[in-house]
Amino acid sequence: MKKIINHLKNSNHVIIASHTNPDGDAIGSLIAMGIALDTLGKNTTLYNESPIPSAYRFLPSVERIVRQIKETNIYDTAVILDCADFQRIGKLSSAVSRIPVIINIDHHTTNTGFGNINLIDTSACATAEIIYNLLIEMALPINNSTIATSIYTGILTDTGSFRFSNTNKSAFAICEKMVEAGVDPYNVARNIYDRYSLGRIKLLTMALESIKISDNGKMAMMILTKGMLDETGTRPDDINGLINYAKSIENVKVAVLIHELSNGKRVSEKPDHYHVSLRSDGTVDVAVIASSFGGGGHNRAAGFSTDSTLSNIKTQMLNIAVEL
Repeated sequence: MKKIINHLKNSNHVIIASHTNPDGDAIGSLIAMGIALDTLGKNTTLYNESPIPSAYRFLPSVERIVRQIKETNIYDTAVILDCADFQRIGKLSSAVSRIPVIINIDHHTTNTGFGNINLIDTSACATAEIIYNLLIEMALPINNSTIATSIYTGILTDTGSFRFSNTNKSAFAICEKMVEAGVDPYNVARNIYDRYSLGRIKLLTMALESIKISDNGKMAMMILTKGMLDETGTRPDDINGLINYAKSIENVKVAVLIHELSNGKRVSEKPDHYHVSLRSDGTVDVAVIASSFGGGGHNRAAGFSTDSTLSNIKTQMLNIAVEL
């Protein structure tokens, strides 16, 4: 941590990036880190390739996050947050790789250890927890309402509102301090969990109808096509959380959400691009499954992307289900 602190204090132009299709931890950590470095007088750019999900647009300073960078040679440091591997930042990864110093801050067990300086704490409930500890060590103010709300949001969402197994003592202790710093828990929860478009409700109905259970009852598979999103007028961020309905089915050990990214047909019989999300009840390490397909994540939540057919992906998952 001291090496990171010394380098950041001596940096001038810093780009901070988090993974594509960002969740609350990716966005919260990004904003908190950026605003903190502002207090040191650094020139900072907050970057995420994807649109900000509607649930997180209430966050203070979220407008600071940009989706395009014209040139990267002006930066002397890149801080990559909540990414198990470098390519998770998206199309800009090749350009960012040429920045002199890359700092990797993450909590995923499958982190590849990329970067010149690593701060990887797999015991942390969220990357936001690591950012909090880093800011404390740097003696930077965390009573800033923007920083406090961002850290609180990161921890709240990555622990599933303190329901997931990664919920630790620090999660409660840090969030208590963030509330003392001015965070309004009701306002955060209302924005993240209590506002759904009619389209999302329709998408949920389709997603529930798509659920199939493996013969042994230990795997639930949910399918979302691009056509479903088009028909309901929803966005990719409306998918967040849908897999939990499949995970909650009695006796299910692993839930699978197969999300078609480009074809648009309800059943794809030709290779196309898919993202597969995996959730476990805790008895199966889905990070191992995801890693076998080139992905990663945590033991209870992981995922991977693949160019394949829908039928082939389903067959691969059902073959795994037999071994559960």
